[in-house]
Amino acid sequence: MIAVVVVVFSVLGILSAIHAIMTARTEQGTIAWAVSLITFPYVAVPAYWVLGRSRFHGYVSARRGNLEEIAGVTKAAVAAVAPFRTPEEEIAPPGRAAAGLAGIPYLRGNAVDLLVNGDATFQSILQGIDSAREYVLVEYYIVHDDEIGRELKAHLIERARAGVRVRFLYDELGSHDLPRVYINELRAAGIEIHEFNTRKGPQNRFQINFRNHRKIVVVDGRVAWVGGLNVGDEYLSRDAKIGPWRDTHVRIEGPAALGAQLAFAEDWHWAAGRPLDIRWDPVPSEAGNANVLIVPSGPADTLETANLMYIDAINSAKERVWIASPYFVPDKPVIDALQLAGLRGVDVRILIPDKSDNPMVGLAAYAYVDDASLTGGKFYRYGVGFLHEKVMLIDHTTATVGTANFDNRSFRLNFEVTAVISNAPLAAEVERMFEADFAKSRVMDAGEYDRKPWWFRFGARVARLTGPVQ
Repeated sequence: MIAVVVVVFSVLGILSAIHAIMTARTEQGTIAWAVSLITFPYVAVPAYWVLGRSRFHGYVSARRGNLEEIAGVTKAAVAAVAPFRTPEEEIAPPGRAAAGLAGIPYLRGNAVDLLVNGDATFQSILQGIDSAREYVLVEYYIVHDDEIGRELKAHLIERARAGVRVRFLYDELGSHDLPRVYINELRAAGIEIHEFNTRKGPQNRFQINFRNHRKIVVVDGRVAWVGGLNVGDEYLSRDAKIGPWRDTHVRIEGPAALGAQLAFAEDWHWAAGRPLDIRWDPVPSEAGNANVLIVPSGPADTLETANLMYIDAINSAKERVWIASPYFVPDKPVIDALQLAGLRGVDVRILIPDKSDNPMVGLAAYAYVDDASLTGGKFYRYGVGFLHEKVMLIDHTTATVGTANFDNRSFRLNFEVTAVISNAPLAAEVERMFEADFAKSRVMDAGEYDRKPWWFRFGARVARLTGPVQ
């Protein structure tokens, strides 16, 4: 019997390794999986078929099956915003390639508010929901049934009872502890709520590797919110175990809000199986004229949208590249781009938390210090609580705020959304925000990693090697 098990797992390991070689998106991931599957098939085979896929074929199939409906929605949205399309010469070079990846152009006529931390973010979102007259779209990776979760629920129920249509999506894995009573209360008020179930369909039954990591709120197609904050008390620094929580969101009022709405609409197709009945007529803001692009990305994309967007932005930088991310485990092309930026004399700074909530990610970050510092890059470790923001500043013109971390999961496995803002005043605000964060951080010197014990350096290298499959 043992001999049969050994043979079966060996054969499955070889077949799975062949599958990984044929389908994995990166060379690093391919090598890591293939070696593991052949060497340790008893552990690696189950892990691979639960965690190993890099393309969400179920979503791709649904997209193709609803091609006419989805194409119609996209076509309507792009046609509606055409009068607000930003001329290419007004878009700074760091953001130009992103437009080709997004499926919708940069749009002018937007007011953008930078929302620093939870109090400012949720105050803005809840006020926006209260102002809704037609509909509210809500999509989150994590929703907790705690103080802020119940506050959000109360505001949505009030609007629904006032006749406003409310549509709610949540990720089944991120919100695994959301109680059924919370969902039932929303449904009882007439709110349509669905889980974004990445395990839907026979071929996805055991697949838990894909997550909908987006955080989107849209009100009446005129205002949208995207950024790093989920719905939970910890995001407002109310969890004593975690302490202060550092995060960033943006409020976008104007035609670009329809970009966030388009991302929600496609996710709704997957989760609910039918289109949304919503408006697509853009309304410019009277309070600003920023150029904004909303870039959805995910494992159903033909290209690696997030990865390409960030590499191009870094390669286009002339003065500075400042990046804030709680999880910094990039692949080699990103590191190469950062090193080249340093060689061009660009001010490269990476801001990460001093204490990570993921030990492997925290270890892996140390292994990148030498690579970045070789050409002048600096690592800052934020020391006042946990840093969770996902922000990038390029030169004095372009800033990104969104949900994507600088790691393999966000670049290839998660559904993410990023606001790319080509606007000097907003970039100046982001600069001031970064400077305040740097003042609360310590700079890692080039020899810090080398002074660590050998076992720590070994752990950091192992953690870095597992980056493609984390």
